[in-house]
Amino acid sequence: MADKTIIAWTHHTFNLVWGCQKVSEGCRNCYADTLSSRYGYPDIWGPARTTRRRTFGDAHWNDPRKWQKKAAQAGVTRLVFSSSMCDNFEAHPQVRDELAKLWPLIRETPHLHWQILTKRPERISASLPADWGEGYPNVWLGTSVEDMRVAERVDYLRDIPATVRFISYEPALGPLDGLNLEGIDWVIYGGESGPDYRDHDPQWARDMRARCEEDGRAFFFKQSSAPRTETGTKLDGETVRKYPTPRFGTIAPLDIMTGSSVLPILG
Repeated sequence: MADKTIIAWTHHTFNLVWGCQKVSEGCRNCYADTLSSRYGYPDIWGPARTTRRRTFGDAHWNDPRKWQKKAAQAGVTRLVFSSSMCDNFEAHPQVRDELAKLWPLIRETPHLHWQILTKRPERISASLPADWGEGYPNVWLGTSVEDMRVAERVDYLRDIPATVRFISYEPALGPLDGLNLEGIDWVIYGGESGPDYRDHDPQWARDMRARCEEDGRAFFFKQSSAPRTETGTKLDGETVRKYPTPRFGTIAPLDIMTGSSVLPILG
C-alpha cells in the first residue's frame, strides 16, 4: 500500500505508525480513522494515556530505501508523504520513538523529498533532530488549516527553517481570506470527501488561487467536496496542480506526476 498512493500530490506514502487523537474540526470525518477500523484496528484512536499506536517492522522501514534506489537509478527526485495515517508530531510515546528512527532514514534517502504534514506545528521545533540547522535539504514541512479557527498553526510553521513550507487547506471548511501566507511556498486545496462530507464553496479555492498567483506561490487544486476522493479535480474547468521550487538541496529534477504525464521541475 505504501508503494502506491491515490494522493495526487505525492509518489509514495510512508507512515510512522497508524493512529492518532483528533484535535480540531478538520478531524471530524478522518479517513484514516475509518480506514484503520476497516482493517481491524479500531482501538488506535484516542489519547496517549488510553490508546496504543500500530507500529511496523523492518520490512516496512526498508521500503523508502527501495524507493531511493529506484529514484537514484532514474536520476530523479521523488516525493514521499509522511504520514497519511497518523501525525508525526503527536505527543505519544510510540510516535516519538518512531519519529527518532525517521530522521536517519531521511538522511539516507537524498533522492526522496519527504513531505511531512502535521496538525501540531507547535510541536515541530522540539521534535527536530539536533543537526536540523537551516533544514534538511529533502524535507518539506507543512500544516493543515481547514479554516481560520486554526490559522495560528501557520505562525508556528513559518518560524521553522525548511526548504519548502506548505499548507494543506483540506478539508476546506471555510474561507482563509485573513490568513497570513508569508513564508509559505505551496498551498494544496481540497474539499472534504467521504460519505459524511461537508460541502465547500468553490470561491474559497478561487480566492486562494488568486492570492497564490499574486504572491508567486504554488497552488494545487486537489478536489472538490464529494462522496469520493479525487472527484471534481478541475477548478472552473481547469486543472490547476502546481508544485513549489525548493529553496535548496534538490540534487535531481523533481519527477512530478500529473495524471498520466510526468512533469520534471528543476529545484
